[in-house]
Amino acid sequence: MPLDKKTIVTAIKEVKEKSTKRNFTQSVELILNLKDIDMKSPEGRIQERIELPHQSPEKPNKICVIATGELALKAKKAKADLVIGQKELSGLAGKKKDLRKIANEYTFFIAEAPLMPRVGKVLGPALGPRGKMPVPVPPSADISGLMKRYRKMVFVRIRNHPVIRCRIGVESMKEEEIAENVQAVLTVIEGKLKRGAKNIKTVYIKTSMGTPVKIT
Repeated sequence: MPLDKKTIVTAIKEVKEKSTKRNFTQSVELILNLKDIDMKSPEGRIQERIELPHQSPEKPNKICVIATGELALKAKKAKADLVIGQKELSGLAGKKKDLRKIANEYTFFIAEAPLMPRVGKVLGPALGPRGKMPVPVPPSADISGLMKRYRKMVFVRIRNHPVIRCRIGVESMKEEEIAENVQAVLTVIEGKLKRGAKNIKTVYIKTSMGTPVKIT
């Protein structure tokens, strides 16, 4: 898709100009309307974690690490937003309200691989439908490095309709940074579509409370 950085920056500036000022920092969202998609094919079931070039300085992704021993200690040292140990994991079994709260509050989940069978049983019913099943990692994983990557990630997926919506920044970020995040998402999505950019009907960008602006 011939979306150069300058074109995207112009649209972002328009979005900011049209956005009503709020007493909080609004998110900036990207909306892709797709066309000619077979919803039963792999391209109709896209689920991707995309690492963005720039992390939002506000509203960062919240990371939950499920681990024991040394990996749990490293996760705490790396300032994971929540670390769940084996005892805490067992204590969550069957507690639907607590599980929903955790599933909604945290953006990404990373789990020590040996714990995955138990994680699937306890957290699976809450995380699975939200597309948030944990990424399994070995006990020796560089959890600090992983968390830095996941702070910059966005999860995109197609659900029921050929539309993709995702947060690609906040309004306080530089227009150029948001534009580069947009380009990163488009590059990955185009690579997952059978006809690439030709399967993308329209591209919009908006603030969470603002009016959508069409990029193309």
